[in-house]
Amino acid sequence: MSMTILTVDDSRTMREMLRMVLSDAGFRVVEADDGINGLEKLRAEPPDVIITDINMPRLDGFGFIDEVRRDAQHRAVPILVLTTESDAEKKARARRAGATGWIVKPFHPGKLLEAIRRVAA
Repeated sequence: MSMTILTVDDSRTMREMLRMVLSDAGFRVVEADDGINGLEKLRAEPPDVIITDINMPRLDGFGFIDEVRRDAQHRAVPILVLTTESDAEKKARARRAGATGWIVKPFHPGKLLEAIRRVAA
């Protein structure tokens, strides 16, 4: 059975790119367009790994990670942050919130898959 990955990003283009790369690698992909939608999808279909953007409307990535980590059922799910941000303070804030890893956009498909396999192992 393949792993399920929840992608949370307000950019339709980014969600489509992630879906192509992840589907081609054999993962099942569930998409959400912001943090609120991400929490809804999380409850409906618990993922093995989450990939989230930081800058999104309604609920940003930091708030989304906080909410995921508050729920005991999802506390151990690896969360990779995929963002254009490279600021050290934002990285530190994401780690404090509970992020497992950080990948800067634009992403290299091989590196993304490697990061997923590393955190999911």
